[in-house]
Amino acid sequence: MKIAFITNFCPHYRIKTFERIGGLFDTDFYFFSAGNEWYWQQNHGVNRGNFHYRYITGYNLGHTRITPPLPFQLFRENYDIYIKCINGKFALPVTFLVARLKRKPFILWTGIWMRLQSKFHRLFFPLTRYIYRHANAIVVYGEHVKRYLISEGVPAERIFVAHHAVDNQAYNKTIYEDEKRKLRELLVIPEDKKVILYLGRLEAMKGLPYLIDAFASLKDRKDTILVLAGTGSGQELLEEQVREKGIQNRVRFLGYVPTDQALRYYSIAWVYVLPSITTPMGKEPWGLVVNEAFNQGIPVIATDAVGAAAGGLVIHDVTGKIVPERDAQALANAICELLDQPELRHKLGENARAEVARWTNERMVDGFSQAIHYVQTRKMSK
Repeated sequence: MKIAFITNFCPHYRIKTFERIGGLFDTDFYFFSAGNEWYWQQNHGVNRGNFHYRYITGYNLGHTRITPPLPFQLFRENYDIYIKCINGKFALPVTFLVARLKRKPFILWTGIWMRLQSKFHRLFFPLTRYIYRHANAIVVYGEHVKRYLISEGVPAERIFVAHHAVDNQAYNKTIYEDEKRKLRELLVIPEDKKVILYLGRLEAMKGLPYLIDAFASLKDRKDTILVLAGTGSGQELLEEQVREKGIQNRVRFLGYVPTDQALRYYSIAWVYVLPSITTPMGKEPWGLVVNEAFNQGIPVIATDAVGAAAGGLVIHDVTGKIVPERDAQALANAICELLDQPELRHKLGENARAEVARWTNERMVDGFSQAIHYVQTRKMSK
């Protein structure tokens, strides 16, 4: 059995996943993007691993990536199964069409859990829904995506959960006190200050203005520092908001943090906050920063627009706090609760560390294996 796995590119957090899939199945990975998507921090770059892959050449037509060699390569090779991520206005329908022309099973991989409301997505949603309903199997990030697809008419037995994971071993390493102290000195954060951390893209869908409003309302909490680590198109507006609130001396904009340094920043955090909001471009599909923070025993405050919360990794009052999106007061209340109750913060952090230990690459790949076995069985039974 030979599998074609088509996705946009290989991010750092998917190397181990793809290596495991490639080790279990004879798989050719096709990457059709150069990693310049709007939702990707360009500094991260694209990656390669110990699996068989090809980066396909192409060009951008507006916001659409066109890769003419892709359909020819997919059609030329004798693949038994085609797996395709939801991304790619060109690559998705092309892969689906090739699979149908060759009468081979098509497996969709998706983390989308709402109807996207951009003009393009509304116009082409009938095609998307057709692919949902006619894919031989669908692999999803979590139960929240499964619930959405069922509401769109996809039979539950064709949906397989691949619990979204990172390489836990890379993020659960012990960061010793000396390293924490040096980082605090570098960032000019005194030892007695509690760090409220956001690490990620500075974009509209992340809901950061609500976090800044929440933090600004904590006027009497002089023992706190808000750290915003990352880059994005929203940085200037966020900096202006911080100045207007008069909290410049209590907020740090750190810029880009290399992926291999991220766990050091988690280690000095009192709490990690992911205040994402719903936009016409969707909801946060997952938020792997949650997995990363949990590996350092850091509780997370997430909104109900975050996939990791809707999908069951963030459990309210067990591994963190879930608050309504676009609600600065709810964010502030949750932050204060963890600031004022160190024992609660410790309990949630320990629960978070234990919970994320179950969200492994092995468990994630098992979801793909189940889908592959399902389409094989159905094919043989026809």
